[in-house]
Parts: sequence; structure tokens; C-alpha cells
Amino acid sequence: MRRLPRPGDIALMALLLLPLAVALPRLGGIGGPPELWLTWIGRVTGILGLALMLLAAAVSLRLRGFDRPFGGLVRLWKLHHWMGFGAFILAMVHVLALALAAVPASLDAAVATLFPSVSHGAVWLGWLSWLSMVIFLAPTFGFFGRLHYQRWKRLHLVSAAALLLGLGHALLLAGETWPWWLLGIAGLGAIVWRKLLSPRLAGLPYRVAAVEPLARGVVELVLEPEGRRMAHETGQFVYLSPLDESLSAGRSEEHPYTIASSPHDARLRIGIKDLGDASHALQSVTPGSRVLIEGPYGDFFQRHSPSRKPLWFGGGIGITPFVGGAREMAERGQGEETHLFYLANSPDRAYYQGELEEIAEQLESFTYTSHYYRDQGPLTEAFLRRHCPDYVEREIYICGPPGMNAHLQRLLTDQGIPASRIHSEVFDFL
Repeated sequence: MRRLPRPGDIALMALLLLPLAVALPRLGGIGGPPELWLTWIGRVTGILGLALMLLAAAVSLRLRGFDRPFGGLVRLWKLHHWMGFGAFILAMVHVLALALAAVPASLDAAVATLFPSVSHGAVWLGWLSWLSMVIFLAPTFGFFGRLHYQRWKRLHLVSAAALLLGLGHALLLAGETWPWWLLGIAGLGAIVWRKLLSPRLAGLPYRVAAVEPLARGVVELVLEPEGRRMAHETGQFVYLSPLDESLSAGRSEEHPYTIASSPHDARLRIGIKDLGDASHALQSVTPGSRVLIEGPYGDFFQRHSPSRKPLWFGGGIGITPFVGGAREMAERGQGEETHLFYLANSPDRAYYQGELEEIAEQLESFTYTSHYYRDQGPLTEAFLRRHCPDYVEREIYICGPPGMNAHLQRLLTDQGIPASRIHSEVFDFL
């Protein structure tokens, strides 16, 4: 069973095709000799490439609730990355097709098509836009070693230059310019919001009330709002920017973390594992220091059929959305008949095991099963069937390391469970 397109996907497709639909009457037919076909292909790919680039910028808006029609922020960012890569490929086809279309006339004509005199400013704006895209995308191909998260975010400013130059290229050549103004305002407006306005306007101030150690290299931050409390749903995540001046790394940097507290908890609880410089520094963040919280984002537990019982798989720090869900059930004293499998390397790496076992003892509707990789190896179908015989009939949620996620996806789909009932969240897009 294939997943149906989200409402956001449909809106993106309509906006992508809008400039092409407006320009089609001026593009002429696609019959005739090969050079006419190539000219038509070159123009169409140029229109679609620039439209895709502007829309890739537009979906980076990151407003609360904006990600819901796209299936959550994780999926939206994956769309953003693929759209940017697709725009680059279409731009290359655009240039190559127009050059090949001029070859039958002469090689000089082909060269002149690509590199005309300086007076043809529209063409040179296109080349400058393409060069900006190369500078922006080159680090993602590993040309300069491992991609550094914060440098990559700062490099996004180069993408704004690519958008401006590409937009100028289109406005000088298009017959009808209003579609380009529409997409240009959407794309550039999103960049202005993300880079200039949201750092000052979108974050809610909180203070670190406590830093509770869970295991070696794992803590839970307990945060108290300084003013308005952020409302959230179970399974959502936030971007956290610590302002503690004593931090060895990560001060004022934003990173995504899943909320581990119940939506009814007056405090915000976030589990953080030492996985890099910023998360390492947060292990010893100063109690009483301030943080900024942006969000919440995601719709992890909203992808659910009410007729099916939930089955949860959590591993590593990916257990946090399920901790939040279990805590909410405990506060309410009831909930859907839910089974949680906690996949950890060993008992000492099952950070929330004690609390989850207590909740399972309190609630008949919540079942908890632990699985330790060092003792039992990878999770098997036999283990799953022994502890949850009706697993193939449930709605399934997975959150954990990419390797665990991939193993479970294969295991479950091999048992005939449709992909539409398997929901996962992995922050490997950052």
C-alpha cells in the first residue's frame, strides 16, 4: 500500500507547474528537427529548475504548524534537500540542452549561446546563479571533508544569492513575470525569516531548572518557562539554543531535541545524549542559565489510525518521544492499549527503564518489553511475536539510530506490514 500524497505535496506541485503553465503558449510546439526539441527541453528545464529552487527555499520557512501538511518537519527538510538537488540537475540540463540546440548551426553558435557578450546580462545572471549553487552545494558532496553543521547553516546565505541572481535571470527573459514575483517573494521571504527575524522573534525564553543524569553521557534537562509556556503534543520536538556563557561549545547554536515530557507537565523535559560538541557541552550546562526554545514541530503520533493499537520501538536517545507518551498516559491514568519495545545495547544504556517499568505496573493499557543487543543480538520476528503476538495488526512507530530504524523497517515489511502503517523519525537530516 503506497502512502497518499500530503496536502503540502499537492500545493508544491501546483506552484512548481504554475510558471510553466503560464509560459507554455510562448514556448511553441515540440515537433520538428532535433534542435527545436532541445530548445524546448532547455527552456522547460530552466523554468522548472528555477521554480524548484525558489520552492526549496520557501519550504525552509519553519513556522510552527507549517510542517504539518507535509508530514512533519523531518520529512519537510528531506523534501527541501531533494528539491535543491533537483533544481541543480535541472539547471545543468537547461544549459546543456540549449548549447546542443545551437550545435547544428555551428560550434561558435553553441559557444555564443552559453557565453554571449557582456551586454546579454540575463545570461550572465544565470551563470552567476549557477556558480552560487555550486559553492553552496559543493560541501554536501564531501569535496571539503566532513560537513560541519554550523558552517553549513551559515553557507545557506550563499543560496540567497543564487535565488536573487536566478530570479533576475528569469524576470529579464520571461514574458509573464507575475509567477516569478510570487515564487521569489515566497523563497526570499522564507530566508529573511529564518536568518534575520526568527532568531529574535521565534524563541521562547526558558531557564534550566535541573540537569538530571540518566546514564554516562546522557542527561535530562528540566526547563521552566520565563513567561509564556509552550504548548506541545506528545512526540514533537523543539530547537534549543543554550545561552550559558560557560559552555565549551554550542552557545547560541540551535539543535533539535525531542520533548520527553507530557503535554500537561508545566516544565519542559528534554533528554540529551552526548553525540557531538554541542550535546557534550549540554551535559554540564549551568542550572539557572537561559535557553531559547523554538517550536514545537513534528506530527509523529498524529499519523495514527484510531482503529489500530499502537506499537512503539525506541532505541538510544530515540526513546524520548515514547517516554513523553508513557508519562502522558500515566498522568491521565489511561490510554490506548500500547506496547513499547525498548531496544538498548545493555541494561545500563536503557536510560528510562526504571520509570517505564513503573508506568507499566500502574497501567494495564501500557506494556513494556526491553531487548538488549549485547545479550540477544538484533531483534527477531520470533522475539517480537512472543512478546506481542498481534504486532502485525498494530500501528507502528520507530525512533532511534539509523541502523536500528533500517533493521526494523526490513523486519516489519518482510512480515507483510504495509509501509503506510510504519512511522519513523530519525534526525539524520541535520
